[in-house]
Amino acid sequence: MIHGINGLDVHVLEAGHESPGRPLALLLHGFPDLAYGWRHLIPILAEAGYHVVAPDQRGFGRTTGWDGRYDAQLAPYGLLNMTRDALGLVSALGYRRTAMLVGHDFGSPVAAYCAIARPDVFPSVVLMSAPFPGTPAFPFDVADGQPAPVPPNTGPQRLAAALAALDPPRMLYQQYLSTREANDDLWHPPQGLHAFLRAFFHVKSADWPGNKPHPLKAPTPMEFAQLPTYYIMDLGRTMSQTVAPFQPSAADALACKWLTDRDLDVYAAEYGRTGFQGALQAYRVLTDPALNAELRLFSGRTIDVPSLYVGGKSDWANYVSPGAIELMKSRATTKMSGIDLIDGAGHWVQQEQPARLGTLLLAFVKEVGGADQNRR
Repeated sequence: MIHGINGLDVHVLEAGHESPGRPLALLLHGFPDLAYGWRHLIPILAEAGYHVVAPDQRGFGRTTGWDGRYDAQLAPYGLLNMTRDALGLVSALGYRRTAMLVGHDFGSPVAAYCAIARPDVFPSVVLMSAPFPGTPAFPFDVADGQPAPVPPNTGPQRLAAALAALDPPRMLYQQYLSTREANDDLWHPPQGLHAFLRAFFHVKSADWPGNKPHPLKAPTPMEFAQLPTYYIMDLGRTMSQTVAPFQPSAADALACKWLTDRDLDVYAAEYGRTGFQGALQAYRVLTDPALNAELRLFSGRTIDVPSLYVGGKSDWANYVSPGAIELMKSRATTKMSGIDLIDGAGHWVQQEQPARLGTLLLAFVKEVGGADQNRR
């Protein structure tokens, strides 16, 4: 536990700290993951010579100092404050910069803003399973009576209304996860927490044969309706109800080596203890335009450090924001090395295919010179 990090006591998993002077690899998880989600990758990077640190992010696991009530203030869960969490952690560890910064799922936009706001501290970045389409921009050249600018991040609200008008009506998963009811549904599902988490991890992995993702043609309700129900839910159904039909058999669960029952026990114990509300606060931030206004501080800024995008070939998350990958390549970054989609992986790349991911990460850092240049 590392104390006093931007108001938090941060629980971390780490390896390689026994050898002084190693370059720092910082790994930021997403939802509903934990630092534990990096357990397969941490030893690979440590063996390669890194001091590897994976924190439980704000709102998750054994990190403390966050308010998990639904009515808690949401500003602490904003992207820029979570960027400050990462910056404070690097400093507390005694480093001036990272050699490797990796963000998965919701950790991806946090890592992106780390690289945008403090390229001196985060001189390269790897984004995983959540393409970064760029910063919200202020309207340009509209002083002579052009239409009023659209508030930032209003897309989810417009999409939610359009999906609700479909027959049958649908609902964006982010909208559902922002509701007051979501925490209790996830925390106390009818099938039990262990079974719910097994189904949730399974249905978003390459193990579920229904995951055959492809780019959507446009951000229209009919295109979004092609997405699996764990992304575009049936209106009125809970997430536990949504994933229940995809519960793997006992034999399939036993055969899942990347997420054993003992591994799943860790997740069930942690979320059984804390609930999900702290982890869900970030979704409430993402779906509230007023809470994203501060991101316009970086209007026009791009990720100008070397960057890489990694996803699972069987992961719909690469395409749930139509055009995001193209925007990431053409507008949001200036030094993107490539986009690698890993065979045999769905959304949980670092758990499903850690060896392949490790090979990509180490090759990327070698290419950009991070391991030699970014020691303490």
